[in-house]
Amino acid sequence: MSPTKNKHYKHLLILRFSAMGDVAMTVPVLHALVQQHPNVHVTVVSRKNFKPFFDGIPHVSFYSADFNKHHKGFMGLIKLYKELKALHIYAVADLHNVLRSKVIAKFFAWRGKKTATIDKLRNEQKALTAANNKNFEPLPRIVYRHADVLAQLGFPVKLDETALLPKPALNDEIKQYSGSKAGTWIGIAPFAQHKGKVYPADLMQEVIDALAKRPGTKLFLFGGSRDEAHKLKKMANDRENIVVIAGGKLTLKQELQIISNLNLMISMDSANGHMAAMYGVPVVTLWGATHPYSGFVPYNQPLFNSITANREQYPLLPTSVYGNKEVPGYEDAMRTITPQMVVDKVEELLMR
Repeated sequence: MSPTKNKHYKHLLILRFSAMGDVAMTVPVLHALVQQHPNVHVTVVSRKNFKPFFDGIPHVSFYSADFNKHHKGFMGLIKLYKELKALHIYAVADLHNVLRSKVIAKFFAWRGKKTATIDKLRNEQKALTAANNKNFEPLPRIVYRHADVLAQLGFPVKLDETALLPKPALNDEIKQYSGSKAGTWIGIAPFAQHKGKVYPADLMQEVIDALAKRPGTKLFLFGGSRDEAHKLKKMANDRENIVVIAGGKLTLKQELQIISNLNLMISMDSANGHMAAMYGVPVVTLWGATHPYSGFVPYNQPLFNSITANREQYPLLPTSVYGNKEVPGYEDAMRTITPQMVVDKVEELLMR
């Protein structure tokens, strides 16, 4: 019998449609949920690209939402709701809190189903990023806010190392690309969606050059588009111990095999850091316009692993929660993070 129809299961619907890093942050929370509540089955509703995040997690299914075509517009949301209603849902956790997720949750609420929605703490975010009367205090991490939503539905979860995903073994196909695991593997993801979160390319080149000289070390440079692949190839400069992973050469599922087997990841405030953290890989995060106090620190990573731009020189930081707000005079804030600071942090974490 399908768990969605099994009376012994309580079927939770999880709504989180985007972005990649935000969806990745739900993974440890849901992994903890199904481990600690064996009578729960979860269906995650998100964009089909993110399905590999949830592959192999017991009692977690994935439902693809197509907002560009099949589920586009209000009528598309009605269609999506009707499809999800057939799954015999017990309760709905809205971990996105946007118009689309609110509409779906409201439809279920009208049928008497329990629903709970994440608090984005918008007023607190505004205070943290304000130019005047800034309240520079840490907000609760997103994963704990996810856990609060589940607790409201009657399913409290404890978030610790047991929520981490097991590391998948490298298969032969991936080994042809990455090589067999030997020595130290370091991932570097130098890009982000917004300019305010991106470490300057010339400084990142110095980091790459320094780490490439490290004995027994292989670097994996991660990107997405063909343009990013071109930039990474220039950074790699044909060195044998640097592998470029960008331009669609590997699927997300294949990339996760490599990411999970890294010894360390260097990431902006972006998705790759969250993907590495799902597997317990230490992550060094670099912060410019944004700040770890916003709550977007990768799962189970201490603040010690975060390197932030100098607030004495740039006191308005953080200027944005998402890095999409540009403040005149703050274009070079990340240059206060020196390449040596990054390399020293890497060495310190690798020795732990």
